[in-house]
Amino acid sequence: MRYFVVVLIFAGLLRTASAFEAFDVKDIKLEGLQRISVGTVFNYLPIKPGDRITKTEVKNAIRILFKTGFFKDIHIEREGDVLVIFVAERSAINKINIEGYDAIPKEQLDSALKQIGLVKGRVFNRSILEGLQQELQRQYYSLGKYNIKIDVQQTQLERNRVDINIKLSEGESAEIYSVNIVGNKKFSDKELIQQLSLAETSFFGSRNNYQKQQLAADLEKLKSFYLDSGYINFNIESTQVSLGPEKESVYVSINIKEGERFTVRDVKLAGDLILPRKKLAKLISLKSGDVFSRRKVVDSTKSLSDLLAENGYAFANVNMVPDIDKDSRSIALTFFVDPGRRIYVRRVNISGNIKTQDKVVRRELRQLESDWLSTKHVARSKTRLDRLGFFSDVSVQTKRIPGAVDQVNLDYHVIEKPTGSLQAGIGYSDTQGPTINLSVTQDNFIGTGQRVGVTFDNSSVTKQYSFNFTDPYYTEDGVSRNISLSFRQVDAEEADISNYSTDSYGASLSYGVPLSEYTNYRWGVKFDSTEITTGATASQNIVDFIAANGPINDTFQLFGSWSYDSRNRRIFATSGSLTSLGGEVAVPGSDLEYYKVDFRHLNYFPIGNDVTLAVNMKLGYGDAFGSVDSYPPYKNYFAGGSSSVRGYDANSIGPKDDVTQDPIGGRVKIVGNMDLILPNPFGEKSGSTRLSLFLDAGSVFEDTNLIDSDEFRYTTGIAFIWITPVGAMRFNFATALNEKVGDSTNSFQFSLGSPF
Repeated sequence: MRYFVVVLIFAGLLRTASAFEAFDVKDIKLEGLQRISVGTVFNYLPIKPGDRITKTEVKNAIRILFKTGFFKDIHIEREGDVLVIFVAERSAINKINIEGYDAIPKEQLDSALKQIGLVKGRVFNRSILEGLQQELQRQYYSLGKYNIKIDVQQTQLERNRVDINIKLSEGESAEIYSVNIVGNKKFSDKELIQQLSLAETSFFGSRNNYQKQQLAADLEKLKSFYLDSGYINFNIESTQVSLGPEKESVYVSINIKEGERFTVRDVKLAGDLILPRKKLAKLISLKSGDVFSRRKVVDSTKSLSDLLAENGYAFANVNMVPDIDKDSRSIALTFFVDPGRRIYVRRVNISGNIKTQDKVVRRELRQLESDWLSTKHVARSKTRLDRLGFFSDVSVQTKRIPGAVDQVNLDYHVIEKPTGSLQAGIGYSDTQGPTINLSVTQDNFIGTGQRVGVTFDNSSVTKQYSFNFTDPYYTEDGVSRNISLSFRQVDAEEADISNYSTDSYGASLSYGVPLSEYTNYRWGVKFDSTEITTGATASQNIVDFIAANGPINDTFQLFGSWSYDSRNRRIFATSGSLTSLGGEVAVPGSDLEYYKVDFRHLNYFPIGNDVTLAVNMKLGYGDAFGSVDSYPPYKNYFAGGSSSVRGYDANSIGPKDDVTQDPIGGRVKIVGNMDLILPNPFGEKSGSTRLSLFLDAGSVFEDTNLIDSDEFRYTTGIAFIWITPVGAMRFNFATALNEKVGDSTNSFQFSLGSPF
């Protein structure tokens, strides 16, 4: 095509140049223009009226006009003293249609076409089609699709326009049939291939599709594996990728040179050690005699830099300089520390808080003005603001101050979200049945950070009315105070426990004391009055309790709890842990004298890309101070249900009444849950869903001396949680592993609107 254009230009030059002798141009006429304006042509044309032109100027003018790409033919003639230029315009691209694409996003295809000049509105040049074929093949070959077929058709339209229709037949992706590593002596083929994700097969044994980018990433993994194993001279000599005859199978061969393994001869710290040498040395994970590891060098360098940044040296540099001895195959490592200047924070600026008072934001900050800049405190401040729940977004920027080499300003910007709500809804729970709730809450009352809430819950099991007021900063030191009033009715028969009901009302006052960034202690006092009403078939333990203590009992309670919470999020956490220990005791002088202690430990272990293991344990124990008859049966523990041992009906596990066979619960609870949290089925950006495989175990017992391993129940299954506007929606599909006669199981459980 290019050859044809050159010949065309040359022929035009000869034809035009031989048409006239030199003359003075009095006027210039343009013929053949359709879309291109006369002014555009004259901007490029090097000849103007009044110029004297020769064959040379004419040839040059034709070259320049051809170079614009607007024309496919140019012819110049003389009519007296008038220069007449005849042109034939190239067609303009009216529309580009692409069909049959699936593996590549439309935006990526459009970008590729734009790079080669195939864009709506531009002049169409047939030579572009060659580049189009090559570019599309390059895009698909990088994805391992070698059977791509491309059909390009042009449709000429009126007014010298053209439509480009591109039909793609992508074909199947080429699969990797073998990966062969040549030159390895120190490690087996199996060990090395385990480092390559392309060589992996799925759970069902299917092969991976070949992708050029993935191969490049795998080669880096292989290099890192050797460098982390001490082979500092490792090199990938060559890589060959071969296609099968049908272009649907790929064979990869990697030729490597391992070299020798090097050990660490010595480790030193040098430079300006503004922090204690021992404190810095502890962060270096390599010591004399260890096998050299690039990963440990990088980790050690980062740890040193982070520690310096936490202590105000935000722009410190830490570099490792190796001293290699080829004869002894050893390396001496010297970590040079250049802390730079200690950086101080002049001002902390808050913006975006239209409703929330400035002090509510500032009291959460751990980075103070006039103190040195600590990256740890800056990040922790952002986390605390995020956890308030008042803001949809929190961002922080560090800005240098002009003229000050050791000072910066911190700018925190928040975007407020509604914190008050009037909610009315319905839901369903396997423990409560259908529920109706109405609540008026304000988590950030008139911008003070205080929480006020009035709630009404109504289900077949429970009716509850409550008022809560919480001041998270009752004192400037962060001591919180909570006041609560409540009335509660529970129908135990509807919960499949026994034929009785309770009416309770009470009030409580509690204080929370922060012991550290992650640790909190809470204590308080509570008054509770409970009346028990029995039915004709109430279980014997209820009848005995009423006979000993009467139907109405008033108690004054002291309660307290200790908790440690390092989870990265309260909902759908993926790292960190939660440990809590709490208890309540009915003080002497109450109608009942008893105590309860509860322990919970929840830990998240990231074990791979988007895969987390969550381990949860709940233990509980209650007893009476005097006669065992004074321990209220409505305080018993129960097991089974979607928030306990999934796959068993709510409250169904544990001791039962000898006559009615109703569950009576127990004073000892042991429940454990393990969830393997899987990658989000709806993509990483979906923060409202979670899918997991689970294994549950647990039971309740009447006393500690009656704990029997045969009474534990085990289940396994799959759980799906979806956070909807009306609450958490839970789906459990479970199988009981050791079901016994009389057990009440349920392979599918569903709840909506339950607390998370």
